[in-house]
Amino acid sequence: MDDQPRTDLPAALSPHRPLTEFYPAPVARQNFINELFDEAAPDYDWVSAMMSFGTDKLYRRDALRKAGLTEAMRLLDVASGTGLMIKAALELGVDPAQVTGVDPSRGMLEQNRKRNPVTLLEGKGEALPCADSTFDFVCMGYALRHVEDLHKLFGEFHRVLQPDGRVLILEITRPGSAIALSLMRFYMQKVVPRLGWLRRRNKSTATLMEYYWATIEECVPPTMILSALEASGFREVKRTTTGAVLSEYVARKRRT
Repeated sequence: MDDQPRTDLPAALSPHRPLTEFYPAPVARQNFINELFDEAAPDYDWVSAMMSFGTDKLYRRDALRKAGLTEAMRLLDVASGTGLMIKAALELGVDPAQVTGVDPSRGMLEQNRKRNPVTLLEGKGEALPCADSTFDFVCMGYALRHVEDLHKLFGEFHRVLQPDGRVLILEITRPGSAIALSLMRFYMQKVVPRLGWLRRRNKSTATLMEYYWATIEECVPPTMILSALEASGFREVKRTTTGAVLSEYVARKRRT
């Protein structure tokens, strides 16, 4: 099989239905997301820690290491946000000069710049502002649910990776147990927003958690994500899990 991604893919594969309870029409989705993350950016690291009960930093480092990230690799972090994935990579010894982050939210990028001495670019995962075959490793942390089209996203991953390059996608998956689902919904929709309000009086943080939960509850199943990676030309595609809700998707670009 050659190294080119398939060209007979469906026009789009959205990670979830249009969430018109948050925005009036699909065309308004990206502006809503950008504004939401711009406003919630100062609280994002706190939210991440609260959702993981403080284990998120260690988990990111361990996931990157297990997926094969090494110090010599050129790394692209897609939907980089405040730079938590980049920070984990730098702690593993990756050279900052070899790291690029891309995110559509200027507010998130502003927070990222305060933390990480790396190249940061404004842009979407479905249209990466990066040259072909530039990187050895592409990662994405908890942002798969916020893109418009998984086929375009994975096609861009494929385009910017060197042959045999690696992909790691961290995502939160809807729990299968009804009890776990109810507990998670209550924690994310009631507990974390209330604590966030008491902490900073930032209404956007509460809206962020409501939207975050909706994207988790409505997200396509893991089998569809794996199939989309394979359809985009990746090999050794697999998913591993940690606990009831954390998924790590890994893949490699085919050699020429």
